[in-house]
Amino acid sequence: MTFNSLTFLAFFALVVALHRLPLGWRTKKVNLLAASYLFYAAWNPPFVILLWLSTIIDWKAAQWLDLTEDRARRRGILLVSLCANLGMLGYFKYGGFLLANFAALAASVGIDYQPPTWDIVLPVGISFYTFQTMSYTLDVYLRRARPATSFLDFALFVTFFPQLVAGPIVRPTDLMPQFAAPRTATGQQVRWGLMLMTIGLFEKIVLADGLLAPVVDAVYGAAKPVPSLDAWLGTLAFSGQIFCDFAGYTTTAIGASLVLGFSMIDNFRYPYAAIGFSDFWRRWHISLSTWLRDYLYVPLGGNRKGPGRTHVNLMLTMLLGGLWHGAAWTFVAWGGLHGAYLVAERLLRKWFGHLAVWQRWPVRVGLALLTYALVNVTWVFFRARDFATARRVLGAMLGAATDGAPVLSSWRIVGAAGTVGAILLVHAYMRERDLHTEVQRLPVLAAGALWGVMAFLIAITQGGSDAFIYFQF
Repeated sequence: MTFNSLTFLAFFALVVALHRLPLGWRTKKVNLLAASYLFYAAWNPPFVILLWLSTIIDWKAAQWLDLTEDRARRRGILLVSLCANLGMLGYFKYGGFLLANFAALAASVGIDYQPPTWDIVLPVGISFYTFQTMSYTLDVYLRRARPATSFLDFALFVTFFPQLVAGPIVRPTDLMPQFAAPRTATGQQVRWGLMLMTIGLFEKIVLADGLLAPVVDAVYGAAKPVPSLDAWLGTLAFSGQIFCDFAGYTTTAIGASLVLGFSMIDNFRYPYAAIGFSDFWRRWHISLSTWLRDYLYVPLGGNRKGPGRTHVNLMLTMLLGGLWHGAAWTFVAWGGLHGAYLVAERLLRKWFGHLAVWQRWPVRVGLALLTYALVNVTWVFFRARDFATARRVLGAMLGAATDGAPVLSSWRIVGAAGTVGAILLVHAYMRERDLHTEVQRLPVLAAGALWGVMAFLIAITQGGSDAFIYFQF
């Protein structure tokens, strides 16, 4: 069941109706929990068992961690929790990847090993909910939080359907306290929540799927080299597609939560207006970047052990962040490039950061455009199905392929360029602004007309039921 389906609209309308009935708060939470399991089971019912296992293991681990002061015992309990979560994630997501690489390593030393076929279905959203439950156990272990007192609240935290399969990765201290007391959305919250859902679905259905995906698929699915213009437009289109697809999901999730009376953190803050890569990661997939910072980068030592160790920690964090996205070396390359960018940025700031020229607006605009261009280089590895495709597209972008056959029609070129250009202008304008404030400044008729246009375009766009890209992670 995806947000961009009629099935979800009927499901969500029923959930909201039940939530607004004059029932007890515990009954409403049970309804939300049942709805969340139903929402997840719509993909593959047996995988609900994984949710139950993750919930029960981390619930008990946190209780035991809180009851003991013995350091060795606490480490053992934490290790059990981490092994259970990472074990499930590793088996389902990385088992085939590890097996294929083991076979390749064996072949490199002359051993002819033929691994069995790894025909395991990846549970949707497993990377998200395992990280979410691990943050709970880690917070209790680090004494940042106390264990939940209600198993129902914790189970709902793990499975809350708006953000279950593609985030944001919510911290227990942000969401669980909201389950403690009765919450019903006000009329203003309902209206704004529905507006956010419309914006999110517009980004996904109209922009990502309708205008940009065909351009990306034509370029990255081409069997032969393409011209430089096509390669650049395909990659720029992917930058827009991945943003509109993922931000569309999380905007819809935040809106759906608000309609039910719950608030969630923003996951994107106009990342294509970033000036530098530290700024980019403060704006892109914020819930993951802060998770990696708090639970990986800082425990590794962060920036507290000298420049050399800081650079190593950055690289390790980004490499693992890349691997989190997918079981392929192309994702590792994507993360490694971002790690290298962050290291280079730290060095340049150290050497030249004191110069006043960086504060001039033409220079800042130039740095923003450079950041965006270099981010697009990394998107090639994120989108390409293998390194051969990545080399072909990058070669065309750098002008190495001059005799490629065009794969984009004039209409596709104009549509992709116009859509990406509009996205960049919106990001530039909204860089230091808040969406809610900007919408409130609009006249009521203008806001209503904009809402109506988005809803109309959502309704008439064909082929708008594709799964969200981040469901595969």
